[in-house]
Amino acid sequence: MHTFLFLCSLLLCNSLTLAAQRKIQQLRDEEEESPAQVRTPQTLSRGWGDDIEWVQTYEEGLARSKHSKKPLMVIHHLEECPYSQALRKAFASSPEIQQMAQKDFIMLNLVHSSSDDNMAPDGHYVPRILFVDPSMTVRADLTGKYWNRMYTYEPEDISTLIDNMRQAKLLLHTEL
Repeated sequence: MHTFLFLCSLLLCNSLTLAAQRKIQQLRDEEEESPAQVRTPQTLSRGWGDDIEWVQTYEEGLARSKHSKKPLMVIHHLEECPYSQALRKAFASSPEIQQMAQKDFIMLNLVHSSSDDNMAPDGHYVPRILFVDPSMTVRADLTGKYWNRMYTYEPEDISTLIDNMRQAKLLLHTEL
């Protein structure tokens, strides 16, 4: 009797193992036929620089800026905006910008508007980049080269952005 129960148990286990193997193979075959869109988790960098430490909110950025005595750099953008995408690519591929952003700034990128009206001094367009010093003053003097969108930068304006980043650091140290 024990032998019979033992054999039945073995047959049952074998059947379950075969069924599991078939199911796994079926899932693999389905993946090969139509690969599922695997979406990687969104990081705070949102493609602007994975080696940069990013803050989550404007309020956190202001607090960290005040505490560290580093300027806050706020990038306003939209994921689907072709101008934002082009600037993001240029920003992320510039070693000089990446190094300064890592070392000398508190960094924030926003895909939504800030509640602070000072963050849209000339409108809510994207992309726009503003600098805020540790005294929580928006640096109105650090602008791009367009009169109708003063805080926007295009990929060919990376040198202007680099100059403004340098200026934000230098003036910060002489003003404090």
